[in-house]
Amino acid sequence: MRFLLTLSLLFWLGVSRAEGGRVLIQHSPLAGSQYYALSTVWQEIRPGDALALVREADNRHDRHAIRVEWRGHTLGYVPRTENRVIAAALDAGDRLTARVSSVSDNKNPWQRVAFEVFIEL
Repeated sequence: MRFLLTLSLLFWLGVSRAEGGRVLIQHSPLAGSQYYALSTVWQEIRPGDALALVREADNRHDRHAIRVEWRGHTLGYVPRTENRVIAAALDAGDRLTARVSSVSDNKNPWQRVAFEVFIEL
């Protein structure tokens, strides 16, 4: 049953591509990076680097919050406008992975790091 829900979700999100045993379900900028460790580590971060998605259901500002970490450093969050589906998938126990898709020294913090989220099939 969960597989059918996952497939429905993927079609609803307009899946753009599949890679092996995983499907890209989201591409986002990193939110809130100006408040976390990104400024101290961004020169070390490379496209393709693995990211950890950490669910924060008890976050007082957003009950769907998902923290994004790189090698144990908090970089920021999945944008609030884009986190509900990812939060629901994590809460349901779906296997999600994330990676850096681009890094830039842009002055706009919303354009410094973009990341991709995949569901593992």
